[in-house]
Amino acid sequence: MSRVAKANVTIPAGVDVSITADSIKVKGKGGELSQALNALVTISNNEGKLSFAPANDSREADALAGTFRQLVNNMVKGVTEGFEKKLSLIGVGYKAAVQGSKLNLNVGFSHPVHFEAPQGITITTPTPTEVVIKGADRQVVGQLAAEIRAVRPPEPYKGKGIRYSDEKVVIKETKKK
Repeated sequence: MSRVAKANVTIPAGVDVSITADSIKVKGKGGELSQALNALVTISNNEGKLSFAPANDSREADALAGTFRQLVNNMVKGVTEGFEKKLSLIGVGYKAAVQGSKLNLNVGFSHPVHFEAPQGITITTPTPTEVVIKGADRQVVGQLAAEIRAVRPPEPYKGKGIRYSDEKVVIKETKKK
């Protein structure tokens, strides 16, 4: 059995988990998330602890048990604490502004780049060169951050571009004659 699947997911107070035949729903103060279930994984709720086990002895079922355990753990963490990603804009004249649920980026193009925040996700700009993305769904927060970063990824010679706040960019030496 997967090492990840052996660990139980503890359900904190204020979080409701409902397991149906085809999905699992987690509801808390941060929102409501759901995940479709697979027939190869059996989930049981024992007094506030969720346990995951493969339905048969196949290698795929073993791997999926660990995957579903981590997905549900992320759902529980998302509705209680939430997830956040921070991006930094580095470059002369690079700036970001939020208008309602829209993010406007000026990153050296002849036109501004616009992003619409999905439902349940909030985008803020504490400073004009910093973007913070918050939400309950870890996958959506990470995907939106990756799409924003892909607009102008950091280049290796000057380091200009959009990067994660904890990302280290290795600056290359310029070419010599």
